Amino acid sequence: MWAHRPWVGNFLPRSTPSGGELAEYAQRMTAVEGNTTFYALPKPETVRRWADSVPDDFRFCFKVPRTISHDKRLVAAEADLAEFIGLTAPLHDNMGPISIQLPASFGPEGLGALESFASALPDSLEWAVEVRHPEFFVGGRHEGTLDDLLRTHGVNRVIFDTRRFFEGPATTPEEVEAAQRKPRLPVRPTATAGSPVVRFIDQNEPARSSHQLDQWKSKLASWLADGLSPYFFAHTPDNLLAPQLARWVYSDTTGDQLPEPGPNALF
Repeated sequence: MWAHRPWVGNFLPRSTPSGGELAEYAQRMTAVEGNTTFYALPKPETVRRWADSVPDDFRFCFKVPRTISHDKRLVAAEADLAEFIGLTAPLHDNMGPISIQLPASFGPEGLGALESFASALPDSLEWAVEVRHPEFFVGGRHEGTLDDLLRTHGVNRVIFDTRRFFEGPATTPEEVEAAQRKPRLPVRPTATAGSPVVRFIDQNEPARSSHQLDQWKSKLASWLADGLSPYFFAHTPDNLLAPQLARWVYSDTTGDQLPEPGPNALF
């Protein structure tokens, strides 16, 4: 997300108007996950405004609409995908991996549909697939088939890590909701294409150094050394300090610093 109003006055300037968050966010971060397209397609004028709000090197990582991934489960979804690609055309120069987030019920029996869908994806854009079925997290034939399929078609595997979050008790309403909704699956740090995507869930009070986070800093550095372009997205149940967490990972991994949030920042 980028339009999180609790960030205004700490991560984003206090003067940030409603609707103006993206331009400020893009001055302080390098990429963003876009969940909005999962639930509904934006208007064309909204897409153009997004494109005009960010610098050339900023990347959007949107999700395909749930009509494609959940309702149609990748079958007979060609028209929906074409509509999504056409609508987002003004952002294609700023597009990172587009995520196909599959439901937890999408298991090995769906690999044929995924194969057909992946084979038709335009290679002018980067793609990523997030699976949540347990059979894809235990090694063996089904996970091997999935990873081979993604490698064949140059599709990244989204890596979800909730270990750090589930170490702590769920006490706030946001934490209780997250505990009910977030998957609790083994971490598979597998790069199947050039831009592996990591989604890291921490607690509301993130730590700059934790066992899990230090593992990711090492893995990200290794991927960068191998010429890959990884994406690391940080979340917390209330997301108030999620930008701080992402900025820590960026600076600790690359040795570079992102622009400072400003005089009113909490961090």
